[in-house]
Amino acid sequence: MNITDVRIRKMTKEGNMKAVASITIDNELAIHDIKIIEGEKGLFIAMPSRKTPEGEFRDIAHPISSESREVLQKAVLDAYEKALLQ
Repeated sequence: MNITDVRIRKMTKEGNMKAVASITIDNELAIHDIKIIEGEKGLFIAMPSRKTPEGEFRDIAHPISSESREVLQKAVLDAYEKALLQ
């Protein structure tokens, strides 16, 4: 999996959600609305989700392996850090 593009939209309001990202994988698949959140242990990403009729949130798209999640999270957080400098 090659993440070929990452776009960051910084949030202007105060709160735990710092930005929203869109990624492109292998120049062929886009995933939008990946949230960048400030947690107790630092920044992390939350994949796009939908609220079920029972009130739970379920991911719409997500990495299958922990290795893929790490690659995705690193790419998104690196792009976010660069966006902060601009």
